Amino acid sequence: MQTETVNTVADGETEIETARWQSEIDAAARAGGGRVVVPAGTHRTGSLRLRSNVELHLEAGAVLRFVPDPALYPPVEARWEGAPETIHQPCVYARGETNVSITGFGTIDGQGATWWDTFRHRRDELAHPRPTLLGLHECERVTIRDVTLRNSPSWTVHPLLCDGVTITNLVIVNPADSPNTDGIDPESSRNVRISDCHIDVGDDCIAIKAGTERSPQRVPCENITITNCTMVHGHGGVVIGSEMTGGVRGVVISNCVFEGTDRGIRFKARRGRGGVVEDVRVTNVIMRGVMCPFVVNPFYFCGPDGKLPRVADRDPHPVGDDTPVFRRIHLAHITARDVHASAGHLFGLPEAPLSELTLDDVTVSFARTPVPGQPAMAAWVDDVTRQGFRIGHVTDSSVVRVRVEGHEGAAFQVEDSPTLRLTESTGCDDVGVRAGAGS
Repeated sequence: MQTETVNTVADGETEIETARWQSEIDAAARAGGGRVVVPAGTHRTGSLRLRSNVELHLEAGAVLRFVPDPALYPPVEARWEGAPETIHQPCVYARGETNVSITGFGTIDGQGATWWDTFRHRRDELAHPRPTLLGLHECERVTIRDVTLRNSPSWTVHPLLCDGVTITNLVIVNPADSPNTDGIDPESSRNVRISDCHIDVGDDCIAIKAGTERSPQRVPCENITITNCTMVHGHGGVVIGSEMTGGVRGVVISNCVFEGTDRGIRFKARRGRGGVVEDVRVTNVIMRGVMCPFVVNPFYFCGPDGKLPRVADRDPHPVGDDTPVFRRIHLAHITARDVHASAGHLFGLPEAPLSELTLDDVTVSFARTPVPGQPAMAAWVDDVTRQGFRIGHVTDSSVVRVRVEGHEGAAFQVEDSPTLRLTESTGCDDVGVRAGAGS
């Protein structure tokens, strides 16, 4: 489809083509659908809104470069960090649409450096939270395939309240020190398939979310598959939480490589947020150079209310709808080498133990010159190196064929977990037991 180019704004470098591309997208939608092709070359633009039955296709060599002028990203209602919020419209945005696609071997560049600098040093200049790069909200049948995504102003790919999302063969690259530049964050969405992606970002590589206690909706994130992906540098390889009030269930992670991420498989929550995470299976994963391969942390202290005394309190609290629950988590056939801080930090709450956890056929070995780090972001967790597994408030669970090499101190420190079964593992006779714990 070809239409006359309409230039809207010029800033002294090249003209901005927002009107041109929005006109082509709208024309395709009026015709009942079709493909809008972005040819090779650099095309500077502001926020674009996708429509039903329209495929935005970037040819090899095409670059959509999003100009970092807040005026080009009008305010829209969405969620920000799990709560209702007015945000700057995403660079590529759809809401309430069906059959929307972003494809091709071109590049979408969010030019995030200006946004990051403002966020770090002049945050009061931001009228609203920064735009995500691709924000698909309340959509059905979403496809994102083959494109390279880089320099996102904040989260890179954010399917929110969507059903039927396929994300495959993406390259996502944001600088390691860029703030809040998660790779792919499905939130309160279902039937999401993520495969064959390379993700190298400044925050969590993939984070599965389901809103917070501040969201009026309690919508789960469910039926999620993640396979054949590489994750580099992020704060976590695959993360569930901490926004999990709606619950997360039915997650399968397989055949992935994590390299240099702070943490590998990471679950995080806190009292007051509620939500149930259940039926998560992780298998056939290789990790290299991570700080801590496995984290289940219901004492997570970041974000609003994270520093309240009840979050860090290690005494039991009354159980209610605001109590987070983790159960039926299976981690198998995993190797983590050159680990720095800890083999694993796996905890439930004293009033809501982590239940039906399985570690099976897991090998962890430590770096020769480890860098100290905090395995879990909780007030009572210190920086460590070469610490074995630390396990607490776990019930009806088993650790089978787990090998820990190069640790200092006990291979397993277990507390308040009398039904934990520890068998066929290196270090079975090297268990520290605390506070009524068992093994």
